[in-house]
Amino acid sequence: MKTAAPLTYFDNSATSYPKPVEVMEAISHYLTEMGGSYGRSSHARAFESSSVVEACREKLAGLLDIEQVENLCFASNATHAANTILQGFSFPEGAEVLISPLEHNAVARPLAMLEQQGQISLKTLPAGRDGRVIPEQISDLVNSRTTLVVVNHQSNVNGVIQPVADIKAVVGNVPVLVDASQSLGKYPVHVDQWGIDYLIFTGHKALLGPTGTGGFYIREPHTIKPLLLGGTGSNSEHLEMPTVMPDRFEAGTPNIAGIFGLFAALEHPPKPRHSREDFLMLLEGIQAIDGFIVNRAIDSETQGEVISLTHTDLDAGTLSWRLEKQFGISTRSGLHCAPLAHQHLGTYPEGTCRLSPSVYHSPDDFAYLLGALKSITMEVAA
Repeated sequence: MKTAAPLTYFDNSATSYPKPVEVMEAISHYLTEMGGSYGRSSHARAFESSSVVEACREKLAGLLDIEQVENLCFASNATHAANTILQGFSFPEGAEVLISPLEHNAVARPLAMLEQQGQISLKTLPAGRDGRVIPEQISDLVNSRTTLVVVNHQSNVNGVIQPVADIKAVVGNVPVLVDASQSLGKYPVHVDQWGIDYLIFTGHKALLGPTGTGGFYIREPHTIKPLLLGGTGSNSEHLEMPTVMPDRFEAGTPNIAGIFGLFAALEHPPKPRHSREDFLMLLEGIQAIDGFIVNRAIDSETQGEVISLTHTDLDAGTLSWRLEKQFGISTRSGLHCAPLAHQHLGTYPEGTCRLSPSVYHSPDDFAYLLGALKSITMEVAA
């Protein structure tokens, strides 16, 4: 009996692969058989295309536990979403923004620009050595100038899952922006229950959708000035942007083909081929190999399925290169667009070799990866 080749793609934190076959079928259907723009015409094709876009919005709202479906807007990715919120936020003079130590550049760079312009000052939330925020210590930082709190729900470097609900409970009326780029599709996100004010996400990672899809949620739309102005298909007689949601933040024709694919991914989630225990066994197996240091959560209960490695005798780039050249295993080395996280974790500026599996990985795939890491260590030690 022929043994199936291992799935060697471990770079799902960058973008997921493979995608459900229904994703490609849906995109092809729109491009080859459907046509029609979103909200721009009244013919049957446009109506059907618009119906799929709205069905996708409703599906995402359900996944995010959002009652105000119309306040969920599409964007090209989480970076577009983050800039919409951060550049459109009205920061008062002397505003302070609290951020976790594990933020991605999608939010860190816009915030750094605002700080350089003198609009805000940044403070880092108290956290353990793995970067997980300690809610009990937050109140010491909150004062009358605290204007916004930004937290990455799951780190794209070591997989730490942040206690978002507890953070919001401590800061009270201070609005919280959550980056769910890595977590959405893997772990529960309860926007209304947790009291999240703003949330950004992308469609091409754990949601298994195509690139060029994503979006954001805004609880109080009047608090954000639109980043983009243009046609919406509504209120076309006025030069001002409409105030109705989601039109207020959806200028221009959206990535309809991509949204078709994203909706298909949401409608056809694959059954996971490995368990939580399988992943934790992989993590423990790597930690048992001489030479490897695993950047992970201190507590396994707060560990998402992303980890990154360093080796005592190999730099991250060489490790990643050897994994691919010798075993065909795809990883990512470097800083992963998250220099703040690496500074906190002590892996800056060299970075790490990141491993991020998907639901498609089986225990046999994990065993193949573990064998490759053991082989590389033995070669280095020889």
